Amino acid sequence: MTDIELECGREGNYLVPNLDLDGKPEAPPDKYGLMRQEYLRKHRSVLWTRLCVSGELFRRLSEVESEAVERMERTLPALAEESGATEELKTRDYAQWKSLTDACKARAEETILRELVFR
Repeated sequence: MTDIELECGREGNYLVPNLDLDGKPEAPPDKYGLMRQEYLRKHRSVLWTRLCVSGELFRRLSEVESEAVERMERTLPALAEESGATEELKTRDYAQWKSLTDACKARAEETILRELVFR
């Protein structure tokens, strides 16, 4: 990763970076974006600091959020069909259907967390 070049102003004997914090999105980060932010803050602090200073943090978090939601919407129906969680099963045995769909959701979310959030 390259060094970030910042314009600085002088405050007494100190150089203070001129930060533009207008990079916030309209909506705050949601579930996956917040998880990514917390992961970066705790485990990748240098990257988190660079993203904060450069004003890229919220844009990156919203990208992670939208990609995660898109993957969940794309993956979940395929996993449900593969496991046999059909509408017919839902009417016949709701508890079985709910168990299968919950397992599919957990499986899809585990992949999303590993590939997008905790990388």
